Amino acid sequence: MIPVTSFAGKKVALFGLGGSGLASAQALVAGGAEVIAFDDSAASLDKARAAGIATADLRMIDWSNVAALLLAPGVPLTHPEPHWSVVLARQANAEIIGDVELFCRERRRLAPNSPFIAITGTNGKSTTTALIHHLLVAAGRSAELGGNIGTAVLTLKPPSAGHAHVIECSSYQIDLAPSLDPRVGILINVSEDHLDRHGTLEHYAAVKERLVAGVQDGGTAVIGVDDEWCAAAADRVAAAGKKVVRISVRKRLPEGVYAENGQIFCNAQPVASLDNIGSLRGLHNAQNAACAVAAVLALGLRPEEIQAGLRSFGGLVHRMEQVGRLGPVLFVNDSKATNADSSAQALACFNDMFWIAGGKPKTGGITSLAGFFPRIRKAYLIGEAAADFARTLDGKVATEMAGTLDRAVEMAARDAGASGLKEPVVLLSPACASFDQYRNFEVRGDRFRELVLALPGLKQIGH
Repeated sequence: MIPVTSFAGKKVALFGLGGSGLASAQALVAGGAEVIAFDDSAASLDKARAAGIATADLRMIDWSNVAALLLAPGVPLTHPEPHWSVVLARQANAEIIGDVELFCRERRRLAPNSPFIAITGTNGKSTTTALIHHLLVAAGRSAELGGNIGTAVLTLKPPSAGHAHVIECSSYQIDLAPSLDPRVGILINVSEDHLDRHGTLEHYAAVKERLVAGVQDGGTAVIGVDDEWCAAAADRVAAAGKKVVRISVRKRLPEGVYAENGQIFCNAQPVASLDNIGSLRGLHNAQNAACAVAAVLALGLRPEEIQAGLRSFGGLVHRMEQVGRLGPVLFVNDSKATNADSSAQALACFNDMFWIAGGKPKTGGITSLAGFFPRIRKAYLIGEAAADFARTLDGKVATEMAGTLDRAVEMAARDAGASGLKEPVVLLSPACASFDQYRNFEVRGDRFRELVLALPGLKQIGH
């Protein structure tokens, strides 16, 4: 745990007692703050009380001496409208922050030049985060990963000069971290997502850009430049005097890092190869790997260390995770694909797919995936988006309304096994959030894996 001392002797209101919220409450108490926590869930409140955290309905407390509201990342800050706790905090002139901001303040106090690597982007940030951490550890460096990837940042070891924190940051977390100042900041890409939370794509992109704009003096901003939002961000960050390393998988960069034909180049010189690394297949993973390579080069890793680490990288659970084979049929868990752009990256990697899609829909649906429809032998639709997806696929892809993931796996395994194809793939890549049927994409992916592993005769792969 990282005890948070920046609010020692002060009162902090906290809303949202999920994993990161409870960890934040405990870290604040350990640092000497007076914490009053609340959540809409009675079970979460009971868990907090059992951990010794004081709880009260924040609508009933005296806000006059509250120094800050610690807000869970998923609670609306601005759109579609501010949460009631945000309104109360603003009326009391209390700052509104999140756990990543608390980490940043403790780092500045304890070890301001420690290797803090922060990663964001619409797609690829978890793979990039996991890969950077793996490359550092494989090279013998002390490193931990956390943040949006699933481990609350304040549960990690305190910052120190020789210890790297590799932190995935969602747009929600960046929104609550006004002084975010990594040594290496990475912005992979920006495409339409989370507009229910941010209102417009312009606002969403601006929030993402803050991570790289805040890179500390002497640090490095690593920015993908294959979309217009990030290309413009790279120019602005460079104009502000920051060191910028641009990343591309679509064009050669005389200065910067680019991937071409399975090779990664830095300033036009080859530094690593992705050939025959199954965990990094596809153009999207070439972008992730190029960003990771740029980051660890900035931290002093040598090309030979990077190459060895790339070859030993096992991939990310729920992202293009090869679960197993049943005869010629490969089952792939891509539950982390919660929007169409993310699913596009998986659909680009395979032919002859039996595609499981659907869930809580995102803006735009799956119309942008039309170019991949000829590769899909059949689609099995689940969740709230099923009817809308069926309309988009009508006349283009054979569909079956499965409704649930259990039925979809049963149907897809049956059809793929009977297809006679050389390399059929049953792919869960929902292009949707999970919240209509599952608590999060991890639970959805775990259920897919469980269903697949229960198929008689299946040969497990990987994790």
